[in-house]
Amino acid sequence: MTRLTLPASVLGAVLPLPARSPEQLERMAVRRSASAQMLVAPGPTAAEIDDILTLGARTPDHGKLFPWRFVVLGPQSRAELVARLETLATRQPQPDPARATLAKLANPPLSILVISAPVRGHKVPVWEQELSAGAVCMNLEHAASAMGYATSWITDWYSYDPEAADLFGVQPGERIAGFIHVGSLTEAPLERPRPNLSTKVTRLP
Repeated sequence: MTRLTLPASVLGAVLPLPARSPEQLERMAVRRSASAQMLVAPGPTAAEIDDILTLGARTPDHGKLFPWRFVVLGPQSRAELVARLETLATRQPQPDPARATLAKLANPPLSILVISAPVRGHKVPVWEQELSAGAVCMNLEHAASAMGYATSWITDWYSYDPEAADLFGVQPGERIAGFIHVGSLTEAPLERPRPNLSTKVTRLP
């Protein structure tokens, strides 16, 4: 796949006005998270990963704090992490399911760990900074989807276990926003239930 031609991010540069994009609308209408265990090669190339990260970072961020960071996990690093997490899984309330979920981390060609790293003591509330990290996760998924890949945004028990977080290099005051697993599918996904908007939307005059 040819790498995208991304405009230079120059402060103050004039950007295009929003324009209707039927293709983007169609992609969003059928976007579907994949099962991490179903993701197979090929995954993104090194250049495509750079583009995915660049697009993911173009995310709403009150205060321009960039309160998140990425850890790109390839097959080797994840295999080593899974081996160490297997020991921690034995200490979970349900060890067998805890070990089984590690397949989600081991299987995909690529995993991007998104770490929420809020700037404490800033006027922008931590909650808003954490929301920005969640928006980054969604932007990464949209970018990978536009390149023809399937994705799965998940956390699982090792996102909340302090010892596991240490293995991923999570620093004090940081939290794991999610693992964005990226790869290809051999079978088309099936639609899942969607919300009834009449129960979720309030329209005010």
